[in-house]
Amino acid sequence: MKKRVIACVLALAMTAGLLGGCGSSGASDTDSQTTGDSNGDQIDLSMFWWGSQLRNERTQEVLDMYMEDNPNVTIEGQFSDDYWTRMATFAAGHTMPDVVQMVYAYMPQYAREGTLLDLTPYIEDGTIDMSNVNEEILNTGKVEDGIYGICNGINASALLYNKTLLDDAGIEIKDYMTMDDFINICREVYEKTGYKTSLSYGAMTSESYMQFVLRVQGKTLYGDGAIGVDSADQLEPFFDLYETGLEEGWLLDPSLYVERVRGQVEQDPIVYGSSPETMSWCGFYASNQLTSMQSAAPEGVEIGITTFPSDDIETAEWLNPSQFFSISADCENPDEAAKLINYLINDIDCNNVLLGERGVPISSVVSEAISENISEDDQKVVTFINDVVTPKSSAIDPPYPDQSSEIVSLLDSITEKVMYGELTAQDAAEQFLEEGNAILAGN
Repeated sequence: MKKRVIACVLALAMTAGLLGGCGSSGASDTDSQTTGDSNGDQIDLSMFWWGSQLRNERTQEVLDMYMEDNPNVTIEGQFSDDYWTRMATFAAGHTMPDVVQMVYAYMPQYAREGTLLDLTPYIEDGTIDMSNVNEEILNTGKVEDGIYGICNGINASALLYNKTLLDDAGIEIKDYMTMDDFINICREVYEKTGYKTSLSYGAMTSESYMQFVLRVQGKTLYGDGAIGVDSADQLEPFFDLYETGLEEGWLLDPSLYVERVRGQVEQDPIVYGSSPETMSWCGFYASNQLTSMQSAAPEGVEIGITTFPSDDIETAEWLNPSQFFSISADCENPDEAAKLINYLINDIDCNNVLLGERGVPISSVVSEAISENISEDDQKVVTFINDVVTPKSSAIDPPYPDQSSEIVSLLDSITEKVMYGELTAQDAAEQFLEEGNAILAGN
């Protein structure tokens, strides 16, 4: 993806509101609004997604709105914290919900396995209107010759942090922190406040931060049938951070996550916990999760946003398609499912409820139309994407291989062993390379 193209799209979205009031007083884009035939046969659909409570509430609200406008359509909304495990089970049994949330990392695998529907015909006949979406953004959902997902927003990796805590301690966070900067702040926060550091612990964030570490070295996590490095030494810096935090005492105890859902905003140590020993001053997330984190934060706590630490941010950073809406290949009513996706992407009343919680809206018309509802927190996200990330980013890595979910599980397991002191950083790097290569080779 070319940075200048993405920057152009984001410039169109600069005025977009991402949160604001949840009313729908703005005028609808009647040309793009999709409604079913109220006199038609009864149609049953299901939609499956993951996310915070804020996302769950807003998504269900717009599904209710769609059903109100289309009395012959019933949509069963489903969400899960254990999303990918359930999705794998659904796919294996050909029982996938009709409309599903996908990510750039895993969509190619599901598409190649024949579990997703090619949306190209619906785009070509206008059922899914992409006339106000940049072609490069549309192509992020392309797998071989088909389009298997419609990107529903743009975001970037983001370090979210307790700004109130750090302000009170006299600690300033600046964008583009180097690794030394970050480690020094981890030490300083722990010494002054007792709060520890939560590193990229969890499937998606661990994978993203490993990519950060490798991109600086001109390497990629996924190569051609193998981990994209020349030696285990290039993987070691990722695990070094955990080993250093464990030795110096500022790493959050991994046992705290046993009864929590990792990646669930409401249970993140930034906002959840009873004492400094069980809480963190930061968390590795995506930019669009700032609003959810702020919503979950205790009263009086301001959540800040900055870049992941890196010694070469421009090489490490990239702009990311947030998530995708896809249709199951087993969907019995794909025409109506396509209309629902169009509604989620293009309808202004709908997006005055969603307000970019999944990322900066991809439609320039929607972005401009919902700008009147912008809030201070949402402006932080738009500003972060446009002013901080876009000028210091490079091309996104190619889509991940089919075995990427196994690699993520392996990375998570080995990282946990480092956090418990069961493996050194060097041993972890060697084990990850050996076992990762075996997975990618199909052994």
